[in-house]
Amino acid sequence: MNMESVKVTVNKNILEVTRGTTLEELSKLFQDDFKYEIILAKVDGIYQELTMTIQRDCTVEFLDLTEKGANQVYLNGLIYLTMYAIKKLFGSQVEIKVNHSLDKGLYIETNRRMNEETLEKLEMEMRKIVADDLPISKVTVTRFDAMDYFEKTGDLVKRDIMTYLPSTHVNLYKLGPFYNYLYSQMPIDTKCLSHFELTYLHRNGFVLRFPTIYMKEGIKPYEHREKIFHLFKESRDWAKLLHLENVVDLNKKVSASQIEEIIRIDELVHNAKLLELAKNIVMKKNEAKIVLLAGPSSTGKTTTTNKLVLCLKSFGCNPKMISMDDYFVEREDTPLGEDGTPDYERLESIDLELFEKTIQKLIAGEETQVPTFNFIVGKKEMKSKMQLESDEILLIEGIHALNPKVLEHIPKEQKIKVYLSALTELNIDNHTRVSTTDNRLLRRIVRDNRTRGNSVEDTLEKWAQVRNGEEKYIFPYQDDADYTYNTAMLYELGVLKTYVEPLLYSVSPESPCYNEALRLINFLRIFLPIPSESIPEDSILREFIGGGCFKI
Repeated sequence: MNMESVKVTVNKNILEVTRGTTLEELSKLFQDDFKYEIILAKVDGIYQELTMTIQRDCTVEFLDLTEKGANQVYLNGLIYLTMYAIKKLFGSQVEIKVNHSLDKGLYIETNRRMNEETLEKLEMEMRKIVADDLPISKVTVTRFDAMDYFEKTGDLVKRDIMTYLPSTHVNLYKLGPFYNYLYSQMPIDTKCLSHFELTYLHRNGFVLRFPTIYMKEGIKPYEHREKIFHLFKESRDWAKLLHLENVVDLNKKVSASQIEEIIRIDELVHNAKLLELAKNIVMKKNEAKIVLLAGPSSTGKTTTTNKLVLCLKSFGCNPKMISMDDYFVEREDTPLGEDGTPDYERLESIDLELFEKTIQKLIAGEETQVPTFNFIVGKKEMKSKMQLESDEILLIEGIHALNPKVLEHIPKEQKIKVYLSALTELNIDNHTRVSTTDNRLLRRIVRDNRTRGNSVEDTLEKWAQVRNGEEKYIFPYQDDADYTYNTAMLYELGVLKTYVEPLLYSVSPESPCYNEALRLINFLRIFLPIPSESIPEDSILREFIGGGCFKI
């Protein structure tokens, strides 16, 4: 073999290429195999930008935005494109703040008043920059040089974040005259960033929409989620009152030994909101006998339901609890997913007929048998009886509780629906939000390792199926809720870091989960650790880290 060439395996094709060939050059041979532009690659299983040069024999897998990791890179490219376009169009003093996800998009605010006409101009400018095919180049600089740059440009949050990075050098990305730090790999140019739409929301806010891995047909029409939007705004406004808008603010509280006070305030406010929810339920108890609580994985449904019971008792109610998990069909009847394995996220995994018959008997005042699902043998066991007195309320917890097919023959006015979500208020900085999905994933890794002995890889491998189930069976019904309750704690990521970081380091580079573990490690490194001693035993966070007073 020529010493100046190397063998590269791409989709079982073995090619001989010149040593030093870039992934970008090689990707052009395979672009026709993809629906979208290739924006990232895996080299021997590890994510690499397309600027990487090939120096040895290796296996390469090219990726477009339909792959999870590449989709995140695409999104960060879009955010940078938005920032660049808005400054180019309206002046360098105009800033954007990426706040949170909203209906498969990102809700972004600016410090400039917007209307539909100015938003249309922004979108046209973004598409012009895409057409110009500007390079997004990586530049390695010292951490102190990066801090100086962000101070000069007025981005003081990014400057301060550099204080918490352990490395002496950082990678910045240059687009036009600007440099940015976005905590991930990036596309190599603007040409690939053509798939997006902007939707005007109000005077200085809009939604940046893009194809996600859950969209088979590209960008879907925007559907405003007012209740979730309001819950995010309420949580964000409260965080502002505490001067806790980003990771830097949280780290400063830790450094100043003020985190115990933040924990107490945070827990107090969450308890007050739950007490208010209980008060609203009690006001309707003569008409509505059933309270349905639903939410995606690791939102703390069990602890929240237990705490709600105590709140209701404080108003003189004596609620009873049922978990929909006890109404799983027998294991041999569990529906199968696309991969041929049992899919416990599907609505069909619940015995809806038995469930509704049981609830109808209970609200009629009849004593009836209620099952307990034996997860070891995979069968329901009828060992308990329950009766609902005339002044009692029934709490039902389950991921499908808001689905209209659940208790569909019981009148709407007899049901109160509550949606739980862990909507993280913190941002990393103005351009990077903390994903609520990542928050829940970290919770689940810790809990599953502690209570079920699952490795990080076990949890990460199952997470895709869990997320698919949420997209299909939970999120479409979140706006049907009568009430929403945010279970995320402002301080929790610093606590979770102390539990999850050692677990993440157990994932070897040979593992298919290594890229995801590495991403989470890099995400957590900017958080200062927070000890758990001051967290009360009834905290939602105790459901995941242990030491709680409720049976989980």
